[in-house]
Amino acid sequence: MNTQTLLIIVILVLILIPAIRTSIKHMKGEGDCCGGPKEKPIKKKISGPVLREVTVHIDGMHCQNCRVRIENHLNEMDGIVAKVNLNKKAAAISVYKDVDDLEIQNTIEKLGYTVVSME
Repeated sequence: MNTQTLLIIVILVLILIPAIRTSIKHMKGEGDCCGGPKEKPIKKKISGPVLREVTVHIDGMHCQNCRVRIENHLNEMDGIVAKVNLNKKAAAISVYKDVDDLEIQNTIEKLGYTVVSME
């Protein structure tokens, strides 16, 4: 086997390993996008005066399932109510308790999405 063939094989393996891992997660329903289980939106109401409004711009949302997944995880947090807009790729968050922006960012990024900005 010559070095060119070996190099091509190594490159193909490096490309295929992440693709196979992602496909396995997708087939198990653990993927962070369309292949995951369909989540039902959690309805949450503000239970106090709104202290501030935050808009979070999010990269990586591709479908309604992504939107609902992010919205549900944000709404599970105490002190905020979130509404995620897929077209704008943003979450409008009403904060009614002392919640740190970093906590909001970490909640989104743990799901596999990227917080582009917060205003």
